[in-house]
Amino acid sequence: MTDVIPLPELRNQIDAIDQQILQLINQRAMLAEEVARTKIAAGEDSCFYRPDREALVLRRIKDLNPGPLDDDTAARFFRELMSACLALEKPLQVAFLGPEGTFTQQAAFKHFGHAICTEPVTTIEDIFQAVESRRCQFGVVPIENSTEGVVTPTLDRFVVSPVQICGEVAIRIEHNFMSNVARLSDVTEVYSHRQSLAQCRQWLEKHLPGVPSIEVNSNAEAAKIASSKQGAAAIAGEVAAEIYNVPILERGIEDQSDNTTRFVIIGQLTSTSTDEDKTSLLISTKNHAGALYGILQPFAKHGISMTKIESRPSRQGLWDYLFFIDIDGHQTDKDITTALEELKSHVTMIKILGSYPKAIL
Repeated sequence: MTDVIPLPELRNQIDAIDQQILQLINQRAMLAEEVARTKIAAGEDSCFYRPDREALVLRRIKDLNPGPLDDDTAARFFRELMSACLALEKPLQVAFLGPEGTFTQQAAFKHFGHAICTEPVTTIEDIFQAVESRRCQFGVVPIENSTEGVVTPTLDRFVVSPVQICGEVAIRIEHNFMSNVARLSDVTEVYSHRQSLAQCRQWLEKHLPGVPSIEVNSNAEAAKIASSKQGAAAIAGEVAAEIYNVPILERGIEDQSDNTTRFVIIGQLTSTSTDEDKTSLLISTKNHAGALYGILQPFAKHGISMTKIESRPSRQGLWDYLFFIDIDGHQTDKDITTALEELKSHVTMIKILGSYPKAIL
C-alpha cells in the first residue's frame, strides 16, 4: 500500500512549484519585451501579433503535454500567457459586435486571450471599417452557424473589403431565455439577434406562441433591453445575463444541441504557412452550363480538399454568381498555386480572402 503524503507536505511542494512557475512566467515575459525591442529596432512596430507563430506554439504545447491536464486545457493556459506577454509588447485593439457580453466578444477572448483591448461596435460593417481604417488591428466577425448557415452581411462585406482573414475560432452557442418577469406568461416581447431567434424558433413557438420577437443587432443588446424594460425578455448567452443582471429563466433553449458558430479574424497582415492551414477564396463566374464544374475540377485534379462552398448572386451583373470557398492548405502550397492558375480560365474573378492556421481551440 502506497504511503499517504501528509497534507502540509503536499502544500509545501505546491507552494515551491508555484514559485518556480512564477519565476519562469516572468522570465518569459522579459523575453517577450526583448522580442518587442528587437522588432522595433528592425522597423516593425505596427503589430507584434503573428497568428502563424502562435498557432505553432500552441500545437507544440499540445504535442508536448504529458497530462494529467488535457491538451485543450494546457493550450488555453498558454494562450492566456502569450496574450499577457504580447500585451507587454503592445496591446492589441480588437473590434467586436457589441455591446459587452456577446458571443463575438467571447470568440475574441478565446482566440486572442483576455489581455486585449476590445472595442464594441454596432454592426458587422463597423467591424470591417474599424480594421480598414486601422483604428483596430483586428476584428472578429461571425461567418457561419451550424444550424442557420452563412452570415450574409459578413460574406457580402468581403466582396469589397481589402482585409485578410488571418484566423478562425468556433464557439459552442448556448442560448438562454432571460427576463425580470416572474413567469413566462408575463413576457410581452422577446429580443435577440436575427440568427438567435431562428435558432430557437421551436422553443418560442411552443412556450410563447403569439408573443412578438424583435430583432436587434446583438444578443447582448437584447439582454441590456430586457434588464430595464417591463415585460421584455431576451435570448442571449450566460455572460450577457451576468453583465446586465438579468435572471435566466430557461437554459439551452436552442433547437439543435450542437449549435456552433464559426468566427473569422480579420486584419491587414498575411499569415505564413504552418502546415495545418485553411485558405478562403471568393470566386465569380457567369451562370452557364459547366460553370460549377469548371471551379471544382482544378481542385479535384490536384487533390485539394474543399471544406466549404457557398454561392450568392454577385449583385454586379445579371445572373453573375459569387462562390465563397474554403480549401485545406496555404495559398503558397505548390498544388494550390497551380490549381488557382488553372482556375483563372474558368472564372471571371478570383480573390484570396486569406490563408490562416486552422482553429487550435
